[in-house]
Amino acid sequence: MLERIHLAIVQQVEKQGSLTAAAGVLCLTQSALSHSMRKLEQQLGIDIWLREGRSLRLTQAGQYLLAVANRVLPQLDLAEERLRQFAQGERGTLRIGMECHPCYQWLLKVVSPYLAAWPDVDVDVKQKFQFGGIGALFGYEIDLLVTPDPLFKPGLVFEPVFDYEQVLVVAKGHALAKAPYARPQQLTREVLVTYPVEPQRLDIYNQFLSPAGVSPRRHKTIETTDIMLQMVASGRAVAALPRWLVQEYAGKIDVVPVRLGPRGIQKHIYLGAREADTGVDYLRAFVELARAPLQA
Repeated sequence: MLERIHLAIVQQVEKQGSLTAAAGVLCLTQSALSHSMRKLEQQLGIDIWLREGRSLRLTQAGQYLLAVANRVLPQLDLAEERLRQFAQGERGTLRIGMECHPCYQWLLKVVSPYLAAWPDVDVDVKQKFQFGGIGALFGYEIDLLVTPDPLFKPGLVFEPVFDYEQVLVVAKGHALAKAPYARPQQLTREVLVTYPVEPQRLDIYNQFLSPAGVSPRRHKTIETTDIMLQMVASGRAVAALPRWLVQEYAGKIDVVPVRLGPRGIQKHIYLGAREADTGVDYLRAFVELARAPLQA
C-alpha cells in the first residue's frame, strides 16, 4: 500500500513540475515511477493526479497526500540521520532558527562556549528573518527557535533565556537624547528604521505607536545593525533596538538609548523546541547554557 517512495514521488513531481524531472531526482525511470503511482491508485481506488494536456494536476486526494509527504518525509529524514549518528558514535547537528535580528550577536556568545563543551555537535544557524519559525519547528527544518514572540502550541515548548528592554535609539544631538522617555506623538516627525519585519510584528508598533493611533513620518527597513546605527548617528533616522545591543556599540557610534514610554517595553527572548526533543542531551545543554546569564 502506501510507502515512503509514493510520498517522495508526489513531493518531487510537485517540486520539479513533471514526472520526467521527478524521476531524475529520485533516480528512477519514468516508467517505474508511473507504474508505482498507477499501482497505488488502483489499490486505493482513487486518482492522485488528473492529466490536463501534458501536465498533471493533483486531485483533492493528491493534495492531501502532498501535505502528508511534506510533514512526514522531513521527520523520517531526521530520524535516519539521528540513527546514523548514534551508530557512528556522533551527537548530531543542532539547527537553530532565528526570528530575532539582533539576537545573532547574543547567539555568538552562547555558541562559542557550547562548541567547546560539545565538540561532537555541529551548530547550523538559519537566519531567515521573515520565515515562519513555528512552521519550521513542526516541519523539522530546525531544532531550536530563537524568538521574542513565542506561539504556544501543543507539541512545542518555549523557555525564556533572558530579559531585555526595547528602547528608542537616537543620535547624541537629538532633541530626545536627554529626555527621560519618548512619547508616541514625538515619533510622528521622525524617520523610523527597523529590520525587515512586518510592522504588526514590531514591538515599537504594536506596543507603542499603534495603541496611541500614530505613525512615524516614514518607515524604512534595513537588514544590518551597523548601517541602521550609522543612519541614526547621522541624524537621518531613529530606531528601536534592545538596550543591551545599543550598549554593545557604546563608544563606537554616537547614539543614545531612550526609554519608550514611562514604563518602557520589557521583552523576553525564548528558545522554542519540539516537546519530543527536550530530552536530547545536547539540545538541553544549549538551553541551559543560554539561560546561564539570566540565572546569574
